[in-house]
Amino acid sequence: GLTDGRLMKPRAMAISGEDEIYIVDMTGRIQVFDAEGQFQRGWRTPLIAQGKPTGMSFAPDGTLLVADTHYFRMLAYSPSGQLDLSRTIGKEHGDGPGQFHFVTDVVQNADNHYFIGQYGQIDRIQEFDPAGDFVRTWGSQGSRPGEFSRPQCLVLDDQGLLWIADACNHRVQVFDVSGSPPELVACWGHPGNRPGQLQYPYELAFDSDGSLLIAEYGNHRIQRFSRSGESLEVWGAPGSGSGQLLSPWGLGLNSQHQLFVLDSL
Repeated sequence: GLTDGRLMKPRAMAISGEDEIYIVDMTGRIQVFDAEGQFQRGWRTPLIAQGKPTGMSFAPDGTLLVADTHYFRMLAYSPSGQLDLSRTIGKEHGDGPGQFHFVTDVVQNADNHYFIGQYGQIDRIQEFDPAGDFVRTWGSQGSRPGEFSRPQCLVLDDQGLLWIADACNHRVQVFDVSGSPPELVACWGHPGNRPGQLQYPYELAFDSDGSLLIAEYGNHRIQRFSRSGESLEVWGAPGSGSGQLLSPWGLGLNSQHQLFVLDSL
């Protein structure tokens, strides 16, 4: 639906330090809910004619970072919905430094550096300093280790490693970004529907025990992995009934250890 509290094909979710749930959908609305699903407030991204955002995360200072996918940029909002134009990164379509194709996701590390993923003619990650100035880029379109096919989700762990859901390669890649160039330290996953296999991993989230939860858009399920890529648990099945999932796009854990899954269809 189009009224407050209703959703039209939700595409990304982020949970704040106050356990509020931020969701963006195909209307370009960002809506905020409490843990019980009660609507709190909402706003719209500036432009939606070309497409809508597909990724969101919170910066260390509590700013909401939005991958404005089809406008080739990152947007920054206060929790109340105030757009900070000074922190916008990108907006030019192209292959050069600081230019983008379709932006998928963005995260900011403890050093306040931004990491932004994209897909299109060039699938890659770009890094920017705290002022938003270009630092470096790595990756290209392909299936070899270190290459990407739609790096859909970016997550930083407690060691500062960058974990990437390499969605159309049906795998996870992990980079140590402390050196130059970034070092690929892990690459695991294969397409399929058996435990341990993946089908379009769209979202990653770390549990408090260090295990990794993955929302599989193609397998309509959630799978838990060890950090080394061993499948520990699988749940969910395709459908619209209780406990079933239909193309889950996002997930997130709050401080009460509740797992929220964004069921996009």
